[in-house]
Amino acid sequence: MPVESISGRGATRNATPTRFNLKERIADGDWLDEVESLDGLPTRRTTVTVERPKSIITRNSSPDLGFDRSINPYRGCEHGCIYCFARPTHAFHDLSPGVDFESRLFAKPDAAKLLHAALSQPGYSVAPIALGTNTDPYQPIEEDWRITRSILELLLETKHPFTITTKSDRVVRDLDIIGPAARLGIAAVAVSVTSLDPKVLSTLEPRAPAPRKRLAAIKALTEAGVPTFVSVAPVIPQITDHELESIVEAAAEAGARGATFIPVRLPHEVAPLFRAWLDDHYPDRAAKVMATIQSLRGGKDNDPNFFTRMRGQGAWAELIRTRFEIACRKHNLPRLKIPLRRDLFEPPAGDQLRLF
Repeated sequence: MPVESISGRGATRNATPTRFNLKERIADGDWLDEVESLDGLPTRRTTVTVERPKSIITRNSSPDLGFDRSINPYRGCEHGCIYCFARPTHAFHDLSPGVDFESRLFAKPDAAKLLHAALSQPGYSVAPIALGTNTDPYQPIEEDWRITRSILELLLETKHPFTITTKSDRVVRDLDIIGPAARLGIAAVAVSVTSLDPKVLSTLEPRAPAPRKRLAAIKALTEAGVPTFVSVAPVIPQITDHELESIVEAAAEAGARGATFIPVRLPHEVAPLFRAWLDDHYPDRAAKVMATIQSLRGGKDNDPNFFTRMRGQGAWAELIRTRFEIACRKHNLPRLKIPLRRDLFEPPAGDQLRLF
């Protein structure tokens, strides 16, 4: 039953997750069943809860990813991208992957201290740390919490390699850190551009910066000497795929060094949320969109298997890949990776952060 206004949010539902045996509320005749008709729907406000994890570096052994460790300063993301594959993680907190994911956020203010402890461990093996792999490190609450910045300050201080993936132009505010790191050869940035159409993005990514701001960020980062890439992710058939060539061209004009793409993924609770979003915003083509996605995913809404989950399979996947490669060749945007230096790393000095 709806209990709040979802105006301005990406998800159009806030159903209780059932994967972990949580019971979804059903009408039982009490006053809660009438709250909407009696009081209307109150506006959902964004809340931030402090999270105190014992460690901050997440490890993975996926053959599909170009990194083996990452840091997520925040849990949940106010950008509200309906397709976000991180939405199901909110179920671990007994919260909905729907509107809760984009309005009930968690911040990790001790992230830099935990990272300091990890980098100080004897025998620590250096490899690039990826930021922005689960939720955006430059979502709006970074404005006040500045957790991402504190992490970057430590990474620069220790000359530790890192990458950033974001769809926010707020990344430019940390150029005083990212720029010097790039000159040392230890930093690279990917800016996600899903569509160039603000009308599409108003429901697809309702609280993310406009595409012109992201392209401006690519330009500013590139001019500052930061290796910057465009990530066309996800590509959504019948919704954004027709813009593939235009996005590559715009990114090239902004100075991007390379480009990547990923077909849309709909794991776990994301699939029903995405289907509901289609029904509300694109009812004329909802069935066609899902049929095409299923053709990319072996007949299912989602393909979780290694090697195919990031690329898709079948004729549609091959068509998108071919178009993307032709566009990249035309605009001289290779699908290359910048090797980041590992030999400059200096373990943190002392038991306490020198930064604070």
